[in-house]
Amino acid sequence: MKLFVNETAVECTDDKNLLRFLRDDLHLSSVKDGCSEGACGTCTVILDGKAVKACTRKLSRLEGSHVITVEGLSDREQEVYAECFAEAGAVQCGFCIPGMVLSAKALIDVNNNPTRKEVKQAIKGNICRCTGYVKIEEAILNAATYFRENLPIPPKETDASLDRRFKRVDAKDKTLGIGKYCDDLEFDGMIHAKALRSKYPRARINKIDISKAEKHPDCVRILTAKDVPQNKIGHIVQDWDVMIPEGSVTRYIGDSIALVGSLKRESLDKILALIEVDYTELEPVTSPTDALKADAPLIHSSGNIMSKEYLKKGNVAEALRNSAYTVTRKYFTPFNDHAFMEPECAVALPWGDDGLYLYTGGQSVYDEQRECSLMLGIPKEKIHVHSMLVGGGFGGKEDMSVQHHAALMAWYTKLPVKVKFSRQESINCHTKRHATEMEFTTACDKDGRLTAMKALIIADTGAYASLGGPVLQRACTHAAGPYNFQNIDILGMSVYTNNVVAGAYRGFGVTQSCFAMENNINLLAEMAGISPWEIRYRNAVRPGQVLPNGQIVDPNCAIVETLEAVKEVYETHPHAGIACAFKNSGKGVAVKDIGRCILSVENGIVHIRTSAACMGQGMATVCTQMVYEATKIDPSCIVHESPDTERTPDSGTSTASRQTVVTGEATKRAAEKLAAALAHKKLADLEGQEFYGEYFAQTDPLGAAKDFPVSHVSYSYATQVVILDDAGKVARVVAAYDVGTPVNIQSVEGQIEGGVIMGLGFALTEDFPVAGGYPKGKLGTLGILRAPDVPPVEVILVRHNREKLPFAYGAKGVGELCLIPTSPAAAHAYYRLDGMLRDRLPIKNTGYRKQRVLAAGQP
Repeated sequence: MKLFVNETAVECTDDKNLLRFLRDDLHLSSVKDGCSEGACGTCTVILDGKAVKACTRKLSRLEGSHVITVEGLSDREQEVYAECFAEAGAVQCGFCIPGMVLSAKALIDVNNNPTRKEVKQAIKGNICRCTGYVKIEEAILNAATYFRENLPIPPKETDASLDRRFKRVDAKDKTLGIGKYCDDLEFDGMIHAKALRSKYPRARINKIDISKAEKHPDCVRILTAKDVPQNKIGHIVQDWDVMIPEGSVTRYIGDSIALVGSLKRESLDKILALIEVDYTELEPVTSPTDALKADAPLIHSSGNIMSKEYLKKGNVAEALRNSAYTVTRKYFTPFNDHAFMEPECAVALPWGDDGLYLYTGGQSVYDEQRECSLMLGIPKEKIHVHSMLVGGGFGGKEDMSVQHHAALMAWYTKLPVKVKFSRQESINCHTKRHATEMEFTTACDKDGRLTAMKALIIADTGAYASLGGPVLQRACTHAAGPYNFQNIDILGMSVYTNNVVAGAYRGFGVTQSCFAMENNINLLAEMAGISPWEIRYRNAVRPGQVLPNGQIVDPNCAIVETLEAVKEVYETHPHAGIACAFKNSGKGVAVKDIGRCILSVENGIVHIRTSAACMGQGMATVCTQMVYEATKIDPSCIVHESPDTERTPDSGTSTASRQTVVTGEATKRAAEKLAAALAHKKLADLEGQEFYGEYFAQTDPLGAAKDFPVSHVSYSYATQVVILDDAGKVARVVAAYDVGTPVNIQSVEGQIEGGVIMGLGFALTEDFPVAGGYPKGKLGTLGILRAPDVPPVEVILVRHNREKLPFAYGAKGVGELCLIPTSPAAAHAYYRLDGMLRDRLPIKNTGYRKQRVLAAGQP
């Protein structure tokens, strides 16, 4: 079979699909494998002038065809797309971007003056989970202008000050497919590994017979639980089996039974099919309600309650009795998949004397080092972990998924090993947002002043703990919202079941409790005879007041300003919904939380060295701008290194919206030391020197016996308005945010826009059905919004002249807060449209999801 790729004649004798040919035979790594199901568009190429998905095309049907990848673009095209995508802020994790560029080229080649609607249609086959498409559309429109008017590329920026537009430092490499993700790595002699997963959510493993599988000619090694030195690992609680041993009981369908190493990736499933497992199927526990019954089987020997939180302040019973209005409602939010565009992948190979070199794409190289060393029973220093680019995370790459399996197989075979999830493996095995049942009672006086709230929050944490404990804690500590009242009674439980594992997910539990609280506030406003905007304005915390958790509100708090920024747009649209939210930055509640940074001067360049992982939020750019703010060193003389356990100090997990604050402050402190040295010397005179910065975010434990405990070092605040048209579709979203000092305007706006669209998906279209412990979704059926479905999003960054926070130049986190108020705002908009309270997600009876009516007439 002969065809032309980037104007070069090539041929292949195997009738494989085009994606595998481009990646495996021609090593064109800009063409990404996001699903191999024709759903995501990360493998988009141009085939005979049209944008197509390479994973859906067989070579036998492409005889004589011409294929273009990003590597084949002209120099002019490459520089224009790199400039426009960087300037617009269209690049976050970057995994989808080469495909977006080719969809853009296919459009612009035939229409160099497209409308935004035409751009949306052109990229409708490409999913972006990070940006919400808004800035990608802007980038494509700008690129069309560059080509149409033959505009010159502007010179490189030299001013990287905070609170201004500045192109991301990694945008070009991601746009042009130059930057490498784990799956782009190849090594001589590399084998592939994959786990055999449990057939049942709950079953006893009687026997595992690998004898037939071992005889397959491509089989290198098969490992089972007996080969694992320490079979229990876990991010916080060590309760997660590396593999389920004979005689034990599986806990969910993602449990590993055996691990196969194969010479060829294509042979993995054939070898796995030869492994014979004798099961005794058991009845699964598939709801927290069932798990809490006295006669329920134990998922873990410690019991089915994974964690419990109880927050009590004031006298709730008395406050409720004396309140003029009280509302009690039950709410439910479902499991939700992160659907990051890059499926999990890791590569491990021998390193030094009895050590391992592990390439990953997770949210902390030090977490990966710790868990893999625990599993193997070797010192941490024996495992060198290096992070490649990370194609999205949103919390879903905090736990071990493929890293430990790659390390284990490499440890035994002494060969390079790649483990990569298929998209369906990723959906079935990695953690989800917690499905949560809630009962909220909220009260106010006759003037609408909140007086008390009581809540019961029950989260389904699935088969293993993951980060279920901290997620439950945030759901509880933020349940009362950013409002000024002091009577709370909150009981939360995170419960083990045989469902998919639930863990960290953007919003970290606050997404669920905010949905309940904000809906109750709307009902109280009705009863008090005031508007939903007014009840929030009367109760929103002001500087110096006290949050329901007892913490004094910082002088920089600007939630009132966010409400003022959206008042007119809310009050002038009859079908507009409103919601407020707040979210902590940093781990808080006395958990050790340290940011670290080394600045080293090497060959006249300042190297920023910190392990803070970037899953798309822009840590390299944040750190670069922090260094520039302190030193005024030209950005071209600053380079940010990838996280690496040998080169970069431990700056903790990229979680809890902490890195801009915690590692940002550490970088600032290191940069101030460098600036002090530069006051008397030139950069060249500092060759070989290092400057170290560290910041310890000190907080008080939950329930601390002191007045006004500091639960978190900072909070960000937001108000969102979701506006519907008469047909029940979202026409516009206005999002006002207090993020302190914005570090990078494009990045802050892009985070908020992407979070809003993710929030709309959670509210309106996304679902992750689990029946009897079995996930029922595929990437193409999860309900992820695509570009034509996305409404305009207006971002308002509120500013004030009050005192800033004393760290990171006053910057605060935004990565999680950006989606938290979206679902309650959307629910409120529909309530104003038709008078029906939406107490479950995804919202039914909308322009997106019509409620089905069964034959018996029951909805």
